[in-house]
Amino acid sequence: MKKVMFLIASLLTVFSVSTMANDDVHKFASNEDCKACHTQIYEEFSGSMHVHSTPQKDPIHKAVWDKHPAKNKKEQYGCGKCHTPAADNLDKMLNKGEKAMPVMSNKTHQEGISCAYCHRIEAIELHKKSNTNIISKKEKNYFGTKKKHINSPFHGIVTDGNEHMQNGNVCIGCHSHKKNKYGLNVCSTNIDNTLDKANCVSCHMPKVDGSVSNLNKTDKHTFHGFPGAHSNLDMLEKYVDIKVKKDSKGFKVNLQNHSSHSLLLHPLRLAVLKVSVISGEKTTKLKDETFARVIGKDGKPAMPWVADKTLRDNMLQANENRTLKYDHKLKKGDRVDVTLGWFLVNPKVLKPLKLKDVEVATKFNIFKKESFNF
Repeated sequence: MKKVMFLIASLLTVFSVSTMANDDVHKFASNEDCKACHTQIYEEFSGSMHVHSTPQKDPIHKAVWDKHPAKNKKEQYGCGKCHTPAADNLDKMLNKGEKAMPVMSNKTHQEGISCAYCHRIEAIELHKKSNTNIISKKEKNYFGTKKKHINSPFHGIVTDGNEHMQNGNVCIGCHSHKKNKYGLNVCSTNIDNTLDKANCVSCHMPKVDGSVSNLNKTDKHTFHGFPGAHSNLDMLEKYVDIKVKKDSKGFKVNLQNHSSHSLLLHPLRLAVLKVSVISGEKTTKLKDETFARVIGKDGKPAMPWVADKTLRDNMLQANENRTLKYDHKLKKGDRVDVTLGWFLVNPKVLKPLKLKDVEVATKFNIFKKESFNF
């Protein structure tokens, strides 16, 4: 009898340790904990989409999630893998048979893609449908990129041995690809790293003035506002060149994408090139050129979990050099204004997504604007 009781106790101990180890992986320091020492970084981060990744904070994500069959059945929040990775019940969100939805009242759900979460990514598992971030079990031992080790009285810092932080691939756990049940790559960066020393971090987390910490002063730090389709567009405009050349039939606008992925990645987006010719006091607006990747089923646009093919894709691709022709003849003294920008939601789907009155969805975001005199 004693042997049986000892065996049961041993099994319970093993189970308890196993459960604690699993819970520790999903136990993260809050974003607020980082604020005291990393003041400027916290301020940048607070305005980023990493913080506003949840359906309660991102109206566009909410609009899509509201259409998802899992939402209507009140089942798992499968998006949580990347949108609420610091959630204390992430396992339930992802496991079939469980019921777990993101709620505003749960603070861990609203941490978004938190500071502690990103800095505890130890490795990345590559999978066909989507990658998986492997989180270090050491709760307050964070990975960094600085070559020179900086000591902190509040947490450990690992600045070597983590290749994913060093080469910028830490982002591809979520930003590499996402295939649906039909094998369609719904959203993919399709990274083509032919740029010299370029990666996710070098482009989307550039060095800016200001100290990395209040405890260890530095002249510069890595920007944590994550410039992208939503904000800080000026930090990325250098990766697209615009040129205009006059010819006998009219003129040509040349767009060169220097980035290692398509100009816009999400199938909801619509890029627009606006061209105007100013001749004296007269302004002539030429026809807009649009760029998009449209996914769908049976020849019609469809939601990401329904679509089984790409219907159309004329998005500006990685390292592409594209020329657009205009038959408007230019005279001496004319000026050509060229504006490249985008809508975060294609205007054609604003109504079905109930986003017609949502500013972030209807706003035209100007990415780059240039004028050319002739």
